[in-house]
Amino acid sequence: PLTPVLSPGQAFTELQAKVMDTQQKVKLADLQIEQLTKTKKHAHLTDTEVMMLVDETRMYEGVGRMFILQPKGVIHNQLLEKQRIAEEKIKELEQKKSYLERSVKEAEDNIREMLMARRAQ
Repeated sequence: PLTPVLSPGQAFTELQAKVMDTQQKVKLADLQIEQLTKTKKHAHLTDTEVMMLVDETRMYEGVGRMFILQPKGVIHNQLLEKQRIAEEKIKELEQKKSYLERSVKEAEDNIREMLMARRAQ
């Protein structure tokens, strides 16, 4: 398939739009990382408190609008799993974010080159 030839102005505008869009995605990734970090910290602090309680302590897991009696070990494992999942998602988002940041840098370099070429004419 043939790619349409863009005028320098159209290419410039397209690159600017790409930069802005990618920067928005980076901000979104930052917000998601921040939220997951809070979730992970909350689960860790809750687990720390749970582990200080005696094993016979009655503990309940919130399920929808009800609470189910669960042994301490089950609650502990759920909190560890919540932390592990948050950590995995944070790593994925950080990789995505670094890719997006490289993409922004490349687009900005292309814009700079276009401007230099225009000035050179």
